[in-house]
Amino acid sequence: MIVFRYLAREVMVGMLAVSSILLVIIMSGRFVKYLTRAASGELSPDVVFTILMYRVPSFLELILPLGLFLGFLLGYGRLYLESEMTVLEACGLSRRRLLAYSMGPALFVAILVGALGVYITPYSGGQANEIVDRQETNSEFENLTPGRFQKQKTGKRVTYTDSIEGESQLGMVFIADQNNSNKRMQITLAKTGTTHFDEEADQRFLVLENGYRYEGVPGQGDYIELGYERYGTEIEKKNQAIRLNDVETLPTAYLWQSDKDQHRAQLHWRLSLPVLAIVVTLLAVPLSRVNPRQGRYARLAPSIVLYLTYLSILSTVTSDVGKGAYGPWSIWFVHLIFTLFALNMLLFGNFWSRLYNRIPPLNIKLPGKKSG
Repeated sequence: MIVFRYLAREVMVGMLAVSSILLVIIMSGRFVKYLTRAASGELSPDVVFTILMYRVPSFLELILPLGLFLGFLLGYGRLYLESEMTVLEACGLSRRRLLAYSMGPALFVAILVGALGVYITPYSGGQANEIVDRQETNSEFENLTPGRFQKQKTGKRVTYTDSIEGESQLGMVFIADQNNSNKRMQITLAKTGTTHFDEEADQRFLVLENGYRYEGVPGQGDYIELGYERYGTEIEKKNQAIRLNDVETLPTAYLWQSDKDQHRAQLHWRLSLPVLAIVVTLLAVPLSRVNPRQGRYARLAPSIVLYLTYLSILSTVTSDVGKGAYGPWSIWFVHLIFTLFALNMLLFGNFWSRLYNRIPPLNIKLPGKKSG
């Protein structure tokens, strides 16, 4: 039990370090993306962190197997490099027992990834999609950021306000709108503004007070100036469709009862993620065995390439299953191929190593001048 705890700690520490770094990198990229959308007025700044937190489970279900894989390579690689694994083997730690001890962290990660993929990720992804879609259905005045000129996503309207109080009260308002047909520019200024919703008409209005409205073509002198005490304009409705039926956010129980190819592909993808964690453990245990002369990171790059190949093939086959090109069995066939490859390295690793060492080096003579 002491050896098991020692080995598990080495693996879990490496896994947590790698997973944390990868999670920070991915979240930083998504955070910049959401901030860009918030700056352009597509999202409210108040919901950026909420959406990002809802996306974390979907990141973790792919990061954790990779973190586990690298945790074995780094943890066991250090033990081989410092000859600690050699001492453990001399004390009776066989490869079979080492593999059995390695299944402890693997089963823990597999259960965690399974819970994320089957239950948590669909729910959190649905909540994130709902927030994003509701933000996109809001009008441009509901997503305004004080002190920033914001361009409408569609059209040539630019809107600005210096302050927002509550949900409907605006400070000084500036609106510039250009007509595409005759290129006339309409500029509206107001000291204050208020958004008002008419429940009977199911329509939202912007009411401006104490301002001016200018209309004309830039470069020409035929501008029209209009002063007003109270001016109301209808706020254009956006698409009210909410993306609640995304296949990645559908409950697993619903996917289980569905016979659609896309739904079956998503179901088997979720069920195969825990298997991915077990298979990469079978791959990592023989790959982590390094010669002290080779260094700790000798097999790290080839191992990462092998993992990415495994994941890319699995993702491609899942996509093809969703299109109806193959049956769901093909997803499990990919797992079977890499499982057999891992068992081959576990059972016949010494044979292949001896065969590789017996290959004579190539003696290549470079042309040059003969020495006198």
